[in-house]
Amino acid sequence: MPYMNTGGRDPGVTEPRLLLGCGILQQELRYLIKKNAWALDTDFLDSSLHVDFAALESALQAGLVRHTGRDIVVFYGSCHPRMEQMLVAAHSLRTQGQNCIEMLLGPERFMQELSSGAFFLLEDWALRWDTAISKTFGNKPEVIREIFQLSNHYLLCLRTPCSGDFEQAAIDIGLKVGLPLRWLDVGLEQLETVLAQAIAQKKPQALTNCY
Repeated sequence: MPYMNTGGRDPGVTEPRLLLGCGILQQELRYLIKKNAWALDTDFLDSSLHVDFAALESALQAGLVRHTGRDIVVFYGSCHPRMEQMLVAAHSLRTQGQNCIEMLLGPERFMQELSSGAFFLLEDWALRWDTAISKTFGNKPEVIREIFQLSNHYLLCLRTPCSGDFEQAAIDIGLKVGLPLRWLDVGLEQLETVLAQAIAQKKPQALTNCY
């Protein structure tokens, strides 16, 4: 179920913008919203949806319908082939970036680590690894291990100021996929900039057909 925060406001008061999207960085996003006192409601979706395009589209479309009439900012990258079409149809916009890792690290560091063979691991994914991976590859440890070693050279575990202790979970994952761990402590400055820019954008106007 999505998590929604409306702040307990008087229903007669004009509703602020709504941030709808992936829950992978919801702790960090809630922190930034509070820090900046942004008038922004939140509705976070399951972070494991990115492994299933059909489920992601269904959940995102349901969220857009659930908040019909709201001024919506979508927290997703290019995580679905039809992402832009869905947003145009809903007259919504999204945060700029290829994915949440790029939004957190910035494009240069993201591409640097990606080209070096990193598989990025955030706390939420680490704690839900078996469930998310089994949805994609099934319960086939040897197949999973082979796939990860073919396309990656190391697991890059990203710790933010909002992260808890997921070191043991990361160690276990490293053993399962046969990849070494590297750790990177990441600030929230880049993510804050991305979110601030998204909030500052104007809501897209409804499209009209001209004949």
